[in-house]
Amino acid sequence: MVALPTSLFWERRDTVGAEHALVDSRTGLVARGTVLAVDPIGYTARYELRTDPSWVTTSLEVSTEGGGWGRTLRMESTGGQWRVTTSERGDLDAALTAAGHAGAGLPGTEDTDLLAGAYDVDLTGSPLTNTLPIRRLGLLKAEPGIAHRISVAWVLLPSLEVVQADQIYTAVSEGTVRFASETFSADLTVDDEGFVRDYPGLAKLR
Repeated sequence: MVALPTSLFWERRDTVGAEHALVDSRTGLVARGTVLAVDPIGYTARYELRTDPSWVTTSLEVSTEGGGWGRTLRMESTGGQWRVTTSERGDLDAALTAAGHAGAGLPGTEDTDLLAGAYDVDLTGSPLTNTLPIRRLGLLKAEPGIAHRISVAWVLLPSLEVVQADQIYTAVSEGTVRFASETFSADLTVDDEGFVRDYPGLAKLR
């Protein structure tokens, strides 16, 4: 396993949890990370993410596990067309139900055509994945105020369900990028590499 040069650690603010990522951003992105969270139930997620030199996501592998269950997801993209494979062991639904939550859907997606044209992935609760469209769209040097609407492959944790989502990214000022969905908006503070330093209400880089 190749050693990656940069270590990033975020403390979650929406729940008890954290994310630690090792990254190499010299030619696109290679990242390996671990997400820990207690909501909706305690789980660990481990991922490996790769992009091409233009920051278009080419692959994402994620595994999640908790008491009595585990799931894996592999996504590979060529030209915005995705191939998705999954596996499951144990019973996540039973663990969620026992904790008083609704059950989860199956990992992956039944229709990859819905993800056509999604050049970025968004891992629930992971500020690292906000960097993908920020760098791909060149927002660090973009004219402020121009909104970019994109389609992303949104990977839900801990279930590893994959759904299409529309998002909007807008350069606001130097070091600030606005992220918005249909019902949510936040101004992200980013460093000069596009990594999120502060995501209000979600996470802060330590």
